[in-house]
Amino acid sequence: MRVAVTGATGSIGRPLVEELAKRGHEVRALSRRSPTHPIDLETGEGLARALEGCATVVDASNAGPAEKAARSVLIEGGARLLAAAADAGVRHHVCISIVGCDLLPMPYYRVKVDQEQLVADSGVPHSIVRATQFHTLIAGLFEAASRFRVLPGGRALIQPVAPRQVAEVLAAVAEGSPLDGPETVVGPEVLELGAMARSWRAITGARGIVIPAPLPPKFGRPLKEGVLTDPDPDHQGTLGWAAWLGRSE
Repeated sequence: MRVAVTGATGSIGRPLVEELAKRGHEVRALSRRSPTHPIDLETGEGLARALEGCATVVDASNAGPAEKAARSVLIEGGARLLAAAADAGVRHHVCISIVGCDLLPMPYYRVKVDQEQLVADSGVPHSIVRATQFHTLIAGLFEAASRFRVLPGGRALIQPVAPRQVAEVLAAVAEGSPLDGPETVVGPEVLELGAMARSWRAITGARGIVIPAPLPPKFGRPLKEGVLTDPDPDHQGTLGWAAWLGRSE
């Protein structure tokens, strides 16, 4: 099967391309800098040619976290992608979203909710897969903060998941028929952000004082209540936070 993956060089796009290829599919890795299938979601350039003959598209594109940048790629660019997919006769569009995005009133999460609705209203047969926060995202947050000798902590509950295990679920969904509703994929453990910061510091040897992340109550309260976690997911990864930090991906 010929599958196109947008955002193919990103934290989820790269392992997804590898997983699909491992399963024997012909994969078109779409990105701005692709040597074979360059595209630009913000202009639509290259989309028609890149999607020609593709049975499935997995949209792993991303932008942000600023709302304007996210909306430009995920909503306006997403609409161009869906239109091109319809013109190309694509039979399955897979959208990657976030567990709890409809429950946390943050600008980037509102964009993800709008992206889900855009896909649902497009008329293109589709599936939506919601994942919890990737290990790479949290590690990147800590690494950036550690340059200032501080690490964001607090009691926000996170259920981090390995990108490669999300990629395995996405590949399986891409191979199948469009889903009736969203499916979720989560990590094996629910952890407080502060505990994750301390283990990251211990395992990496980085320096930094762990301090509670300053969040207004409308964000902090739902995060402490676990809105970004799922106690009854459709798919659950097996690689925990500390184990992931101790290996190379």
